[in-house]
Amino acid sequence: MTLHPDLAITFSPLHRLQWEEAQQKYIILYPEGMVELNQSSAEILKCCNGERNVQHIIDELETKFATSGLAKDITAFLNVALENSWIQQKVD
Repeated sequence: MTLHPDLAITFSPLHRLQWEEAQQKYIILYPEGMVELNQSSAEILKCCNGERNVQHIIDELETKFATSGLAKDITAFLNVALENSWIQQKVD
């Protein structure tokens, strides 16, 4: 699978991103199990709402955290998320 920079990214309907109060962190739930996320990963996935492409996500997070230079890390994580089917992109 290849991440297409111009296509909007959405969180997979087969997975659920939720806050786990007992663990004080976000997790991904899916039929086969659960994945614990660090804060950075959760922030990226929360942006995957079907309206933002890679650059929009980068811009939003760099603004939110008043920093720059996040493109490489965000893109790398989105590629991992795509490979694990946590996110998807629809080709029109």
